[in-house]
Amino acid sequence: MKIAFLINNAYGIGGTIRATVNLSRALADRHDVEVVSVHQVSDTPELAFDERVTLTPLIDMRTDRPTYEGDHPLTAEPCTMFPDTGAAANSTRLLYTALQDERIGTWLRETDADVVIATRPDLNGYLARDGQNRYLRIGQEHLSLDAHNPTLRAHQNRAIGQLDAFVTVSGADAAQYRRALPEVPARILCIPNGVPQPAVDPSDLRSNVIVAAGRLIAIKRYDRLIDAFAKVAATHPTWSLRLYGRGPERPKLRQRIHELGLYDRVLLMGPVSPIETEWAKGAIAAVSSDMESFGMTIVEAMHCGVPVISTDCPHGPAEIIDGTNGVLVPLDTGVDGYAAALDRLMADVFLRERLGAAARRRAQTYEPSALSLRYEALFQELAASPRKSATKPATKPSTKTSTETARRGTWWSKLRSALPARPDTLVQPAPAPTSTPDPSVDPLPTPPPVAFARVADDRSITIRLDAASLPPGPLDFLARLRRDPKGRHIRVPIPSATSPRITLDLDPTEHELPEGRWDCYVTSHGTTGQSVRMRLVCALAERARSVGSAPALVDGNVTAVLPYTTADGFLALRTWQRPAHAEVTGITIGDAHATVTARLYAPDLPRPLDDASVIAVSRQGDTYDFTVEPSVSEEPSSFSFTLPYSRALARRNSAHDVWDLRLYMGHASPPVTIGRIGGDIVDRKKTDVVPAVHLSHSTRGATRAKPFFTVTNDLALSLRDYVASHERAGAEAGLGAGVGSDAELPMRRS
Repeated sequence: MKIAFLINNAYGIGGTIRATVNLSRALADRHDVEVVSVHQVSDTPELAFDERVTLTPLIDMRTDRPTYEGDHPLTAEPCTMFPDTGAAANSTRLLYTALQDERIGTWLRETDADVVIATRPDLNGYLARDGQNRYLRIGQEHLSLDAHNPTLRAHQNRAIGQLDAFVTVSGADAAQYRRALPEVPARILCIPNGVPQPAVDPSDLRSNVIVAAGRLIAIKRYDRLIDAFAKVAATHPTWSLRLYGRGPERPKLRQRIHELGLYDRVLLMGPVSPIETEWAKGAIAAVSSDMESFGMTIVEAMHCGVPVISTDCPHGPAEIIDGTNGVLVPLDTGVDGYAAALDRLMADVFLRERLGAAARRRAQTYEPSALSLRYEALFQELAASPRKSATKPATKPSTKTSTETARRGTWWSKLRSALPARPDTLVQPAPAPTSTPDPSVDPLPTPPPVAFARVADDRSITIRLDAASLPPGPLDFLARLRRDPKGRHIRVPIPSATSPRITLDLDPTEHELPEGRWDCYVTSHGTTGQSVRMRLVCALAERARSVGSAPALVDGNVTAVLPYTTADGFLALRTWQRPAHAEVTGITIGDAHATVTARLYAPDLPRPLDDASVIAVSRQGDTYDFTVEPSVSEEPSSFSFTLPYSRALARRNSAHDVWDLRLYMGHASPPVTIGRIGGDIVDRKKTDVVPAVHLSHSTRGATRAKPFFTVTNDLALSLRDYVASHERAGAEAGLGAGVGSDAELPMRRS
C-alpha cells in the first residue's frame, strides 16, 4: 500500500516534522511511503528521513538555485485556501499564493497513493477540497481545537466533514472535536505522536542543568520558566538553565535574562538537531506552556531518563505525566508554583532518579512502531466501511471521470489486502530480487560512512562506526587538523567488522591533538591501490559526560576535546591544547564595567598570582593596550579582575575596537589565555552572551561596550559604534543584542 504525507516544509526541525519523520519511518517497514513537502528550502532535510521514504518537494524556495520559484508569476495571485487566516495570512517566510493552490491541487488529483495524510489546517483544507475519493483522506491536528483563532477553526471544521478521518494527538482534544462536530461523518480519534527511543546514553541526572526545548513563541511561556528559575537560583547556585530553539520571542527572552542578571546561568542555545543529545545532558526537563497539544518534548526527555516538570496545561501533558514519572504544576499556581517544583527536584537527586526511571518506562509506550499499527488499524476500519460518497463543496465541480469511478471499486479490495489481518500482525517486506548489474548503467552513489561519537567518562572519545556503511577491505580512521600548514593528522586502523558497530577510542593521552578543528574520515585502498578518503557523516555527537567538566592536564598541556556535528552534517573534533589556561567561572556586568572570575590551570602552578596582571591586548596595536590588576581569592589558583570600560573608551581608535584578555605572570612568562574551554559547549560565542552597556565617546559618539567569547572561546572586550537599527536587525534575525560579528576582526598574537 502507498501512504503519502502532505506537509508544509519537511526541511526544518519542528514538532510536526519530527512526528512525520518518525511515523513515516515506522510505516516504511511494511508500506511504500512518500512525504510531499509543499516547500523545499534547503538541499537536504535537517531531520533525516528513512532512506526508504520518498521525499517529494512541490515548490523550490532555495534562493541560490536556478530552479527557485519564489518569483513565479502565480505568486502574485492570492491563495484561495483559508486566505483570511491560514498560511496565506500568517506566514511571512513561506507565504501561500495561487502557486500553492496549483501545485498542491495538481498533486492531490494525480497522486497514486492509497492513503493521503495532511498535517496542518490549510493542508487539511486542500485535502478536503482537491482530494480524490479513490484514496483515503486523513487529516491530522498537531495543535488543538482551542489553539486556532475562531476563523481558522471554522474553516478547518468545515473541511473535516469532507475527510474520512481526523486524527488528534491527545484524547482530550479528540473528545473536544467530537463534541464540536457531532454530525460530522469523519472518524475523529486520537493517535499520539510517535517518539523513538534514541541511541544516546541516558542522563545520569547529576549535571545540575535544566533543559527546555521548543519553538520560542509566546504560548510556550519560557518567560514563566526563566522567572521561576530566578526565584530559586540563589538557593541552588551551581544550577543552570538551557533553552533550545529558535523563534520570535528570543529577543524578549534575552532581555528578560539580562534584566534578572542571569546571563551567566540561563543560556539561549539556539536550535539543535538531533535534540536527544541535549536532553541527555539535563538533570531536569522543563515544559512551561500555556497549551501543549501533545508534548513530544516530554516524551523525548523521558526516553533519556530525565524527569519532566510540566505545567498541567491543555491537553497533552496530563496524558503522559501521572505523578510517578514527572511533576505536573497547576497553571493557576503561576511562577511560584513552578519555582516550588523546580526547587523540590533540584534539591533531591534520589527523587530525580526515581522519576527518571519511571519516565523511561512510560516513554516506551510511544514507540512509532506501536503507533503505526494504530494507523494501520484505522486504515483497515475505514476500508471495511467506506463512505458511500464524499460531499464536495458546491463551488467545486466534480472532476472525477468514469475511469476514476471504476478504479474506486478495485481500490477498496487492494487496500484491504495490503493491510495486516490484525493490527499486531507485522507483514515483512518481500526480499529484493537479485540480478546481475548492468555495466552500461551508472551505479548508484555509495552511501557515506556513518559514525556515532561520544565523550567517555575518562575524557577519551569513543567513535562507533556503522559497519554496514563502510566499504570493504582494510580501513583506517583518519582525522586531519583543518587548515594546518604542517598537515598534522592521526591515523588509527579500523578493526574488521564482527558486529553491526565497530568501536575505536581516541585517547588524548595517546594521540597528539594540537588545538583546532579536526575533520574525520575513513580511508580505504581502492582496486588501483590508490587511497580513497571518505568523510564521516555524524549520526550523533554525545557530550553529556563533559557537562561542567574542567579542562584536563595531559602531558604538560591544558587540554579539552569535544566531538561535534558540522553545519553540513559531518563528524569533527574541536580541540584545545595550551601550556596554561585561565578558565572563566563567572562574569558580572555593572553600569560601566565587567568583573570576571577565573581559575588558572597549568601543569605546574607558577609563583603566586600576587605578581600577575591582566592585559587587554588591542587588535589595533600595543599602543592601545591597557592593564588591570587581578585580585587573588582564597584558592591559590583562582582570581578575579574588573574591566573599567572607561579605560577602553579612552583608547577607541576605529568603528569597532577589540581587546583580547590575557593573564601575565611576569615579563619572562608567555601570556595565558582567559576563556572557557571546559564543559560541553563547542562554540561559546553563540551561547554565553552578556549584556551590552551603552556609553558616550567624545568623537565617535554612542558606543556599545561588552565582553564576548571569540570563535576560539577566549574572552575579549568589544567597543563599537552603536547604531540602534543594527541592534534591532540583529534581534529580528534571532541573534539577540550584541552577538554581531565581534570575533571577525583579526586577532593580534602576543
